[in-house]
Amino acid sequence: MSALTTSQAWIALTAHYHHMQNYSMREAFANDPERFHKYSLHLNDILFDYSKNRINQHTLPLLIELANATELPAKIEAMFSGVKINTTEHRAVLHIALRNRGNRPIFIDGDDVMPEVNGVLAKMRAFTERVRSGAWKGYTGKPITDIVNIGIGGSSLGPKMVAAALAPYGKPGLNAHFVSNIDAGDLLSTLNVLSPETTLFIVASKSFGTQEAMVNAKSARRWFLDKVNNDESAIAKHFVAISTNTKLVTEFGINTDNMFELWDWVGGRYSLWSAVGLSIALYAGMDHFENLLQGAYEADEHFRTQPFDQNIPVIMGLLGIWYNNFFGAQSYALLPYDYSMRYFSDYLQQGDMESNGKSIDLDGQKIDYDTGQIIWGQQGTNGQHAFYQLIHQGTKLVPCDFHCAATGFYNLQEHQDILVSNFLAQPEALMRGKTREEVINELSPKEREDDVLIASKIFDGNKPSNSFLYRKLTPKTLGSLLAFYEHKIFVQGAIWNINSFDQMGVELGKILAKAIQPELNTPDEIDSHDCSTNALINYCKALRQQN
Repeated sequence: MSALTTSQAWIALTAHYHHMQNYSMREAFANDPERFHKYSLHLNDILFDYSKNRINQHTLPLLIELANATELPAKIEAMFSGVKINTTEHRAVLHIALRNRGNRPIFIDGDDVMPEVNGVLAKMRAFTERVRSGAWKGYTGKPITDIVNIGIGGSSLGPKMVAAALAPYGKPGLNAHFVSNIDAGDLLSTLNVLSPETTLFIVASKSFGTQEAMVNAKSARRWFLDKVNNDESAIAKHFVAISTNTKLVTEFGINTDNMFELWDWVGGRYSLWSAVGLSIALYAGMDHFENLLQGAYEADEHFRTQPFDQNIPVIMGLLGIWYNNFFGAQSYALLPYDYSMRYFSDYLQQGDMESNGKSIDLDGQKIDYDTGQIIWGQQGTNGQHAFYQLIHQGTKLVPCDFHCAATGFYNLQEHQDILVSNFLAQPEALMRGKTREEVINELSPKEREDDVLIASKIFDGNKPSNSFLYRKLTPKTLGSLLAFYEHKIFVQGAIWNINSFDQMGVELGKILAKAIQPELNTPDEIDSHDCSTNALINYCKALRQQN
């Protein structure tokens, strides 16, 4: 048994869970008209309503005891102080420095990182203003109309998600595209609609050696050179790099004046706040990018300074622990009622599952409790016509986070009213359910004789959810929301005593793929793997020979 599951705090929560198993939220609301005020918080205009959870006055104090017992306060301070909390890679974790708008000194090995951070931000501003104003010209003297971000993982998911969310702030006539998949269809479907004269490629790879990013970048380079009669001097006007590898960037043909620096204390899934966000800044403008940083900074300060019972990301994390480890909920749904946030769950799927999908603790020991939940979701109201049936009446417990802006960007008020109405109704329906008596009262006399129909219309309810409501999805609001989730992930990893900042699990498949790649192009039958993999390789080769 682990130290976590044998701790007094864990044992107390286990006993509390047995008391709360049959707790009725519907009854709790009926008995306490102040429940919303007790279980809701604000940061600026963001309302975090967590009243629709299976909690009572004892639950949060017990969860906070667990947080304190696992030294969460000290771990928060360690991260913000530049301690190398990524223990396997011996790195600090300082995405918070990238949006440190208060410019508080943050040190690594005695050096304040803020001057370098500010220097890159200044360089981004100068570059984005040149491109957006039209001062930056392509090889034929035309201004840039299309930006193509080439990356993988956080170097693509983050900028893609934010650019979509901030579409109302995008510069007219300037389009953002994102290529990440090694499948040629991803790259070619993008290139097919572009003109080389007016396209700017951003190659985002810290090492400039990430296979997917660099194969796509080199193919884009070949496409470009084919269009410009192999004039390699034109590359400097159409390719920029986000990297630390000056040598490889130069060999690619990119002017190092147009290389934007990253640091090893910036993890890929936390990198949109860095120069990896260059595509965001180009598309929406540097002022809006800095407003995004400001929102995240304010969430950081809230997380760093607020007591745990008033701390939004801490409570988010603790509620996740409550359902994952005590109720056995295996997944968590993120449900933004906003088309512009259509990549929100994709982005946080990586952020959460890559961070906390671990089975080894910080001491290298196999753990005996569940970690990271399966994160999934879709924007509303589409999801209501897809998978909400399972959430409402299925056999699995799926806690949900709902997001919505009170006001939209578009002058179609009926659309926004329907959207918001559904956002408000779904958490209520999940909490309330529908009793047998309520079902019968809605049926005709003949239908009341149909027991199967009656049973099929009963909703157990009591399904937990959080709701985030804000005035409008501004860059600042989005920054705060994203930072909340980053810190939620950190809180859970700290309690589970795991390293949330490495991703060793993605390496083995990559290594094996590199061994298999040359085997696909040899005439010999392959027998160096297990019998299944050998058969698949050999069958693939046989299929190719039929063409």
